[in-house]
Amino acid sequence: MKKYDILALGELNVDLLLNHIAGFPEIGKEIFARDMTLTLGSSTAIFAANAATLGSRVSFVGMIGKDSFGDVVKSSLQARHIDVSNLIEAESAATGLTAILNYDNDRANVTYPGAMSIMGVKDIKPEVISQARHVHVSSVFLQETLHRELMEIVRLVKDCGATLSMDVQFDPEEEWEFDYEKILPMVDVFMPNEQELMAITRKDSVGEAVDAILPFINVAVVKMGTRGSLLVTREGRRLMPAMLNNNVVDAIGAGDSFDAGFISAYVAGKDLEYCQWLGNLTGAVNTTAAGGTGAFASKEAVIEAARYNFGQTLVL
Repeated sequence: MKKYDILALGELNVDLLLNHIAGFPEIGKEIFARDMTLTLGSSTAIFAANAATLGSRVSFVGMIGKDSFGDVVKSSLQARHIDVSNLIEAESAATGLTAILNYDNDRANVTYPGAMSIMGVKDIKPEVISQARHVHVSSVFLQETLHRELMEIVRLVKDCGATLSMDVQFDPEEEWEFDYEKILPMVDVFMPNEQELMAITRKDSVGEAVDAILPFINVAVVKMGTRGSLLVTREGRRLMPAMLNNNVVDAIGAGDSFDAGFISAYVAGKDLEYCQWLGNLTGAVNTTAAGGTGAFASKEAVIEAARYNFGQTLVL
């Protein structure tokens, strides 16, 4: 019996959310935002928090600074019943921060990576990985050392007997260096969105990009926003339409919430169709409240949001 269902491995930061912004920023000028929230950030943390709310036993391996933002991260994870005993506190770097300017269904982000940019394979203890049934890695390009040592980290996870999911996320430098031919055979569930998939494969359409990764994947699920998600296996492809929210609060963390739903079902042994359905549902539920974790305050809140907004019955 493993100690953890899921070990979230990767970046940690706080998010400074700005809403109701009077236009777009211009150099040399100042504008108002009418609403501000400081909350737990990072794609991996949103994933971990929401997977824990859905009932998975979650721990986190990530690096923070010894500062007040690090305290926010730690206390926020603990409040979501995530094990924080495997967090690493850096002496030489501050906790990361992302400033998020929200505009309806889209946003502009500015990230200071801080401590999360220096965590690498030397910081990841095999005895910790061995306690987990599954490891989830996200935001590969935001983490300089992790990105450089990704193959070593993937091999470590597999050597420790865990299944592995990966969501690459956006590359701020837009170089998209990702050796999918070598990496994907060791990834059990690959979870990019359609733009990321086309970027890492250098293809001009989702179909061509899927064709490029098909010889190397085990399972891939491509997030396609309001069009839903595309599940890809060697046996075929299935597009599952999105559950649309007509009153979107914001879309921050919707992809991470999809990941949380899909992987929570996956580690529980559900079939892939149910995993995809739950991913679509949790991604949609995410848009009913502000921030990546706002809609996931409790199991009861998620169940009610699924029923009230989307007419879906969810048993957790």
